Amino acid sequence: MQKTTILVTGSPGFIGAHLVIRLLREMNEGIIISLDNMNTYYDTALKEYRKKLIEQAAKNSGAKHIFFEGDISSKDIVDYVFHVYQPDIVINLAAQAGVRYSIENPDAYVSSNVIGFFNMLEACRKYPVKHMLFASSSSVYGDSKNVPFSVDDKTDQPVSLYAATKKTDELFAYSYAKLYGIPCTGLRFFTVYGPAGRPDMFYYSATEKLIAGKDINLFNFGNCMRDFTYIDDIIEGLFRIIQKAPGPDKETGVPYRIYNIGGGSPVNLMDFINTLLDELMEVGMLPKDYDRRKHIRFVPMQPGDVTSTYADTKALEQDFYFRPRIDIREGLHQFVDWYRKYAESNRQKGTTELNA
Repeated sequence: MQKTTILVTGSPGFIGAHLVIRLLREMNEGIIISLDNMNTYYDTALKEYRKKLIEQAAKNSGAKHIFFEGDISSKDIVDYVFHVYQPDIVINLAAQAGVRYSIENPDAYVSSNVIGFFNMLEACRKYPVKHMLFASSSSVYGDSKNVPFSVDDKTDQPVSLYAATKKTDELFAYSYAKLYGIPCTGLRFFTVYGPAGRPDMFYYSATEKLIAGKDINLFNFGNCMRDFTYIDDIIEGLFRIIQKAPGPDKETGVPYRIYNIGGGSPVNLMDFINTLLDELMEVGMLPKDYDRRKHIRFVPMQPGDVTSTYADTKALEQDFYFRPRIDIREGLHQFVDWYRKYAESNRQKGTTELNA
């Protein structure tokens, strides 16, 4: 990837920021462009924090980093970035995230995940690229009982608009790969978690509520399984896939592939929460005699949710000799360690501002 120009949309988002930092560490030359609209779906202070981490990594890299603030739903902005920088590789991680938010704010999903993604594909057609990668989601499998979820399974029964937009992206990308020969790779991520993650994700919001003495809800009365995937495993899979654009498929002749990136070991939400509580008590963020049962509420399933996710990663293993390997004990330990330091830093900053 040396002497390469790489465009990463959705940076400094959660996955995008970690990926850009990894690229800056690996590349001795070339250009990495971050494109993000810095929206207010969650507190922008966390995006600013990740942006600073990227800037720090850029100081120690031989590659050049450029941040461009803009929205992929604007065709003019996308065309401008492609015209000026002529990227060789495009990694589209920009999207309106969140299953439940899609029920309340569907327009945001059509704007970013459909129109925005279409703009990206059109730019890749107009300014040919060597490889176009994009974020899909395990949500495309719906509430399938056929486990583990295989990339060969049918995915035509989404249970949320978010899932439907991700399936739309896969279909759009396939058609552009077939019509224009754009090598496209779709990545179905499974419940990504880790340091500097999204505050709307269950593990993050649960941490904040538990520390504040509030109750948390376990949906479907706690009978849910999730294939949690630690951020470092996601980035390792992405980093390997970036370097190998798909050639023509043996059967269809289309340069298009889909991969699951998931832990491959579903965990019951109750076990996940107990592990999180263990880690929070270990570092003193919760007292040793914390009453677990008092703050956990078992409630019915919520609209748009699914009972379980479970990734079949055979395709990823066969093509890239990799499968995620970080378990929830190690992953949550790393998250809690980060969260403790981040929260303390914010407290100190707030005290400094109050005293100024």
